Amino acid sequence: MRTHTPATVRNLGILAHVDAGKTTVTERILYATGVTHKRGEVHDGTAVTDFDPQERDRGITIFAAAVTCAWDSHRINLIDTPGHVDFADEVERSLRVLDGAVAVFDAVAGVEPQSESVWRQADRHGVPRIAFVNKMDRAGADLDAAVDSIRRRLHPAPLVVQLPIGAEGGFTGVVDLVRMRALTWADGAEAAERGPVPEELRAEAARRRHLLEEAVAERHPAALEEYCDRGTLGDGTLTAALRDLTRSGDGVVVLCGSAYRDRGVEPLLDAVVAYLPSPLDVPPVRGTHHGEERERAADPDAPLAALAFKVQATATGRLTFLRVYSGTMEKGDTVWDATTGRGERIGRILRVRADRHDPLERAVAGDIVAVVGLKGTRPGATLCAPDAPLVLEPPGTAEPVVHVAVEARRSTDTGRLASALARLAEEDPSLVVRTDPETGQTLLSGMGELHLEVAAERVRREHGVEISVGRPGVAYRETVGTGVSGFGYRHVKQDGGAGQFAHVVLDVAPLGPEEPEKPGGPGEPGEGEGFVFVSAVTGGRVPQEYVRAVEAGCREALAEGPLGGHPVTGVRVTLTDGQTHVKDSSDTAFRTAGRLGLRDALRACAMVLLEPVVEVTVTVPEDTVGGVLGDLAARRGRVTGSRTRAGAAVVTATVPLAELFGYATRLRGRTQGRGTFTARPTGYAPAPAPTPTPTPAPAVRAG
Repeated sequence: MRTHTPATVRNLGILAHVDAGKTTVTERILYATGVTHKRGEVHDGTAVTDFDPQERDRGITIFAAAVTCAWDSHRINLIDTPGHVDFADEVERSLRVLDGAVAVFDAVAGVEPQSESVWRQADRHGVPRIAFVNKMDRAGADLDAAVDSIRRRLHPAPLVVQLPIGAEGGFTGVVDLVRMRALTWADGAEAAERGPVPEELRAEAARRRHLLEEAVAERHPAALEEYCDRGTLGDGTLTAALRDLTRSGDGVVVLCGSAYRDRGVEPLLDAVVAYLPSPLDVPPVRGTHHGEERERAADPDAPLAALAFKVQATATGRLTFLRVYSGTMEKGDTVWDATTGRGERIGRILRVRADRHDPLERAVAGDIVAVVGLKGTRPGATLCAPDAPLVLEPPGTAEPVVHVAVEARRSTDTGRLASALARLAEEDPSLVVRTDPETGQTLLSGMGELHLEVAAERVRREHGVEISVGRPGVAYRETVGTGVSGFGYRHVKQDGGAGQFAHVVLDVAPLGPEEPEKPGGPGEPGEGEGFVFVSAVTGGRVPQEYVRAVEAGCREALAEGPLGGHPVTGVRVTLTDGQTHVKDSSDTAFRTAGRLGLRDALRACAMVLLEPVVEVTVTVPEDTVGGVLGDLAARRGRVTGSRTRAGAAVVTATVPLAELFGYATRLRGRTQGRGTFTARPTGYAPAPAPTPTPTPAPAVRAG
């Protein structure tokens, strides 16, 4: 593959709800670009990007897989991301390093729950997208309905650039509304046949082209000027405006097709090249050095700056996946891991094609590659030139919501189990391994039941350790129901020499629904939790440096609440008064007073236990709805919506996560295997008070 400059590179991800056809779209892209010579199929277990045995067994994407291909003199670095909510952290890490994305939607279902979740993730990262409405050959497929759901649920400005030719089983191609031509695919054809717009579609195509021009002119100043002068837009102006609107996020180009039948993939690739940004089109990456913010442009001659976003153990060694933002990295170079503060040597550089790799001599700005030889680099670490250090913002990691107890079945495997779990946690930061201080059990925490099932199976398959897994439990939180005011705490310690003295007065209250969170610093307890700290001290009774120490102590107190030792969230703490001592006051004393004072204040508050809740979307035959609704009610579910779609009932409900364990099996039983469901986290809600266990009456013996 010839050398490409950053201007001819496209780094994009494929995003969608589970079963919308992401992996099939990826497979057809690889086939169209000549990377593969046979169409891979998910249902056959022959998909290139679903190369893990568990992915092939389960028929879903679990791990984000990177592949590289070429189209129209451009190199496309493509990441096929998981669609299941339990693996949303894989999507988060991928989006952090991508410049653009293709969002795939089911032409029958439209926007589905996880489609919405990944769309919001892309919004947070500012990743430009184009939309591909897939499965146009299915019964019930409706492009207009799918586009309407995109407009209503995701709130972008959809700019539809194609008109389908034929419907459902008769779908044979599309009308390209930008160039006003027809593209049709015969069964088994390798490429599209180009021709004029069919006579019966010319009026509709002209109407839709006019609507497209109006929508573009409303949002693009240059297009508006030409539209006002001429009453229409030229093809060049329309293409340039679509590119600008896509890259700014003011519009989303919408295409359609059927990836399974290999119809619509080439126009999708053309749109990727035409509309999505290159590394030069996105703002320079920003990082910090000694607290000072710095920028690095996508320039091969600039100092090196690369972000590690994924670590994968393979039979041939440890692979670290990198996005190179600036500079050039060559095989054998020594680079600086700015996160750990140590040097690392680049052993080999590989161009990734799922589980196959091609060696490279160098990687330049804009590249996504894998590197062999890095010993201590973790996901989220920054690699940079030793003489130009920089720390890039790492991808966010979600808080685990489910945990299970794991133990080796043979005592001789205990050490191997610990090593295997440490390896898993290193590869997947959303997996957390800890020891329960009360029971001594090893707890594995993750994003959902399936996430933990996959992790346990990897321990068995890849590390040969037979393990026992306990029943899943959920991660509870605690919050303040009714607070306290004027709670004073005095910390005095005198053990020879300088003593410790700090006096604080705290108000503790629930965090208001509109108040922004104030997350902690890296590594601090309470990081990312809902917490606001305010100082209302007047007259300098507590110096500012001690106020910061009190806040740090309060954050430490949030790690364990009084109800059951769960993390505390949704709290507003106000320091209203305090007292210092000329000799014995210090940062340490006030930090201790903040920690112990808030701990005691929380015990005086009326606390509320919170449990994680999820939004469940259940699709079942209409004749089974009654039983499904009754089962959801028994699981403390609250139905929020119900509609009919293509002869099936779609029920949306909010259900506590703890009540969903084993629900898939129960749903299959109630619907004779015809029901499906998806779930996405929506936050926390008050948990019901535990029912006290009645004390049995003493037995009375007959005399």
